[in-house]
Amino acid sequence: MTYHALVPAAGSGSRMGTPASQPLPKQYLPLAGQPMIRHALATLCATPAIANVFVVLAPDDTLWPAAQMASLGSKLRIQRCGGETRAQSVANGLRAMAAELGEIGNDWVLVHDAARPCLTTAMVEKLIAEVGEDDAGGLLAVPVADTLKRAFDGGRVLETVPREGLWQAQTPQMFRHRLLLDALDFAPTVTDEASAIEALGLSPRLVAADASNLKVTYPLDLQLAEWILQHRETP
Repeated sequence: MTYHALVPAAGSGSRMGTPASQPLPKQYLPLAGQPMIRHALATLCATPAIANVFVVLAPDDTLWPAAQMASLGSKLRIQRCGGETRAQSVANGLRAMAAELGEIGNDWVLVHDAARPCLTTAMVEKLIAEVGEDDAGGLLAVPVADTLKRAFDGGRVLETVPREGLWQAQTPQMFRHRLLLDALDFAPTVTDEASAIEALGLSPRLVAADASNLKVTYPLDLQLAEWILQHRETP
């Protein structure tokens, strides 16, 4: 089978700070000497099973650091077709892939967050191996370890939510190209690809990852991600 990666990178990362204090979109923030997005792209480009790595940018993105990305090689492909939401960007990217590569309906697509810079090749290979030929696809995830509280207005606890059976979704999330595009057309308001697949009545496979594959959402996450990148032993 052929595997492709798709990285939506058309957002601004508003939770990282106000426009005045944080002029750069989150994916371009400096992290360990490189734009944040480059770390994940380098991992995906270095994974032998991945044939192409598509990055979906906003049409008016003028900040893409082409010179710093050139060394990643010919696998990297840029698509300037980002939408207003993640789901729109992914769907637009899937269509652009098909227009460029031809009919790829049964190929696998691994969708990864631009703001998950600590992805490793081993994580990608584990996802591919454990999903195998499962028609429902799958995603990296970690079991929820903390006690969960549901809040109501005023910031007070409404109830404690049982954590048994709960997992925190990560990326990559891996699905067949045509199935994922159909799912996003059916459920265009989802916040991750697995939710769209679930809307079709399918149950994607959960592949256990670990907390090092964190998503940089708040300013403190940058420091943690840098520590992980500098101290981890596996590529």
